[in-house]
Amino acid sequence: MNERRLTWIFGSSRSGSTWLLRMLSDLERVVPIDDPHLGHHLGVWRPIPLAWATAQGGSPELTTLLELKADEPGYFFSDRYRESWWQPLRDLIGARFEAQAAEYDQDSTDANYVVKEPGSHVAPLLASLFPDSNLIFLLRDGRDVVDSWLAGYRDGSWAIPGGAFPVASGGRVALIRWLSAVWVYRTRAVRTAFERHSPDGRVLVRYEALLANTAEVLAEVCVLLELDRTGAHRIAERHSFERLPRATRGSYMRNRTARPGSWRENLTRGEQTAMHEILSGTLIEFGYDVDDKYSLGTWDVPRKLGRALQDAWTSVAGAFVNSSPAFSQIPAVTESRGGGGGSLMRAT
Repeated sequence: MNERRLTWIFGSSRSGSTWLLRMLSDLERVVPIDDPHLGHHLGVWRPIPLAWATAQGGSPELTTLLELKADEPGYFFSDRYRESWWQPLRDLIGARFEAQAAEYDQDSTDANYVVKEPGSHVAPLLASLFPDSNLIFLLRDGRDVVDSWLAGYRDGSWAIPGGAFPVASGGRVALIRWLSAVWVYRTRAVRTAFERHSPDGRVLVRYEALLANTAEVLAEVCVLLELDRTGAHRIAERHSFERLPRATRGSYMRNRTARPGSWRENLTRGEQTAMHEILSGTLIEFGYDVDDKYSLGTWDVPRKLGRALQDAWTSVAGAFVNSSPAFSQIPAVTESRGGGGGSLMRAT
């Protein structure tokens, strides 16, 4: 496998990653790897989700077994024995992707692997394993992510066969807190991987910008992948939400609404407050507006610190992309390999 032809789509699930992968799959020589769940094997959550309904003192701090056990010699992925498992793990992942390329009748050295990894909380590890790969940071407003996932925890929804369950009315707030904590952790983890990765092999895409200017943003991603972008407009039109059959979209479907901000209608005021107690600081860091009526809890970063971290992140981004007066937070699409950046769009 040619590592330069490996591209990761990192970010939170329910952020348009399936949509983006389907569009990229229409490009020549692309082998789509949909949901390998590497992160769920390598980054087991601690504590378990039940803690958000039962823990004393409010929401606990979310982490992973990979972090908690890194210094313990008996842990399989212990840092002490990193040299013994690093290359074998890399070889295993590469061999698995090459096996899938064979089914697409693609030469493993010529194929472009695009991997949509839902377990993006281990993005720093995966990006380090393949330092010459490409990284797409797909970012969506965490409130819309939580709202979208909450809709999946209903009887008859698309998510039930995959392990979700119909949540009881009394369990909604606990589930909202858990989903919010996951978004915060994953988003920050992907940012860490993004900051460490080579500027020539990374691009930041906001879901809101992808939705509003699909063809333009898709073309920018093609530049990163060094693929022909002349068909971007045609592909974007074919995969638009409006072109989907009505039977495959709706509140109980994987393709839900494609409408940012619907959380305001679908969550009660109490649920919105519980969600903001965990999300607010991180939302501010990434340039999303947060109404002052939502108080912040102690789990997340306080508002002033959130703004300070946002400024620091903007400075990092400014090192490799031209700033735009119309967008003073994080660029919608940053400059990618081969130039062609500049599609700076503000999230709504």
